[in-house]
Amino acid sequence: MKKLIPCLIGLWALAGCSQTVNENKEKAMPAKGTYAYDSAFLKANTSSVYELKSPDGQARVLLSADYQGRVMTSTATGASGNSYGWLNYNLIEAGDWKKQFNPVGGEERFWLGPEGGQFSVYFKGGDSFEIGNWQVPAIIDTVAYPVVSATEDEVIFGIEASVTNYSGTVFDLAIERSVRLLSQEALAASLGVTWGESLKWVGYETANRIINKGANQWTKDRGLLSIWLLGMMTPSPETMVIIPFKPTEGAKDHITDDYFGEIPAERLTVTDSVIYFQCDGLYRSKLGLSPAIAKPIAASFDIAKNILTIIKFPVEPNGAYVNSKWEMQDEPFKGDVVNSYNDGPMADGSQMGPFYEIESSSPAKELEPGEAQEHKQLTCHFEGEFESLNKLSKTLLGIDLNDIKRKKTTL
Repeated sequence: MKKLIPCLIGLWALAGCSQTVNENKEKAMPAKGTYAYDSAFLKANTSSVYELKSPDGQARVLLSADYQGRVMTSTATGASGNSYGWLNYNLIEAGDWKKQFNPVGGEERFWLGPEGGQFSVYFKGGDSFEIGNWQVPAIIDTVAYPVVSATEDEVIFGIEASVTNYSGTVFDLAIERSVRLLSQEALAASLGVTWGESLKWVGYETANRIINKGANQWTKDRGLLSIWLLGMMTPSPETMVIIPFKPTEGAKDHITDDYFGEIPAERLTVTDSVIYFQCDGLYRSKLGLSPAIAKPIAASFDIAKNILTIIKFPVEPNGAYVNSKWEMQDEPFKGDVVNSYNDGPMADGSQMGPFYEIESSSPAKELEPGEAQEHKQLTCHFEGEFESLNKLSKTLLGIDLNDIKRKKTTL
């Protein structure tokens, strides 16, 4: 018995040490939902991660060359702050490519349009427009983009590719994409507004170009390409997308809100000049605005976390914007310039997210060989004291965030 007691004490001590080590490891792990967690996860599971960071370390942007130079996430409050981009952890960790589409996430990614119709680059000629035939081109899904240059505040990516549309037109093109972190002065100049110390911020601009590398001009009768930027954001139960538009007669005729069926009235409010769209990741739905009424700005507000997100992009009122509806089209160049998507369960109960999206598109151009078109987008997040956020919202959007709170209480 005397020999057994020291052994038991030793085992208890060893167990205590093991428990302490595990507890220390858990304490050292960043909390899920923070920028630090997503940064560590991506560095552990992908091979080419780049970080843009402000001098004080508060504003940070995380990029991936593996995933087409997309912005994976960002934060306004340093490593321990909120991570704004939605990531598909299971898919990224698995490391196996899916056949049709690899929704790894990221708060701004580069895509090409149109998605549907006779000029689609997501369906083969002759196929019906059904989900089983839909195929995202590899160049915007699985191909890594080489880094042309990288500095502390900007990374430039570049690649050449070839895509074929539903009508059989082959597009040989070069893709150039840059992501630049903005200083407070540069962001204030881009927005035309200033803010006080009560708000934390992060802002970045992407410049996206496609160049005709073929021998022939791209023409409307054979189909054209557009630059399509999509942002997957992390929702809360209290996230509302806000899209102001021009208060013109018949404006509602330029809003498409039935991409996935009618959106319930309690989830969508359309006034004479603004759309309020509940984006909580719980009900699959999508809407879009044509350039006839769209303003060059869209936003979301997370009431629970006091996060205001602003997206700015150019709008050409008479531009040829591609139609991405999954059908043969009478007007293939009467599409949307800005869209928003709320994720939710599919008919079989499965769900990709939850996440929500704000998207912008360029018009499609008839490019001569060697000619290029460009589409820029500014994305910024503000976090902090409500009254300061409200002042910013009133200036940029003409929206009182108190109205958003009141609307949310009625849902």
